Amino acid sequence: MKLYRIGELSRLSEVSSRTIDYYTNLGLIFPEKRSNTNYRLYSDETLARLKRIETMKKEKYTLDEIKANLDQWNKVSQDVEVTEKLTSLQLHLRQLEREVKELSPLLAEMKPRQAKYAFNTLATQSAACIEALLLLLGKGPFM
Repeated sequence: MKLYRIGELSRLSEVSSRTIDYYTNLGLIFPEKRSNTNYRLYSDETLARLKRIETMKKEKYTLDEIKANLDQWNKVSQDVEVTEKLTSLQLHLRQLEREVKELSPLLAEMKPRQAKYAFNTLATQSAACIEALLLLLGKGPFM
C-alpha cells in the first residue's frame, strides 16, 4: 500500500495542503498512520476520497452534506470502487434534477404537439432509468 505525505497528496489531488489539513480536522479524510518523524501519511483510498470530495464541492454540496454522504456510502461498502460509483450516481441524479427544473418552464411554453413529443421521448427514457434503479435496489423489474 502506497502512503503519501501531505505534500505528495496535495500534488496528486491538486488540493492545497491547507485544505487537506482542514478536511482532516473536519473528519472528511483521515491519515492512515504517522511516520517515525510524526508526518501524517495518507493512503490511496484517501486520495480517491479527496477526489470525490472535490467533485461534490463542484456540484455545490456543502461540507456537511459531503460528510453525511461519504459516511452513508462507507456504511454501505468499504470498497472504494463501490463508493465512487454510488457517489457518481448520486451526482448524476442531482444534475438530472437541476436540468428538469430548468426544462419545466420551457416545456410549459411549447406548443401542445411539441410538448407531447418531448414528454413521450422523456417518459420512455425515464422509465428505463427508474427500472435500472429499482433493479439496483433489488426491487425487481418495473414493468
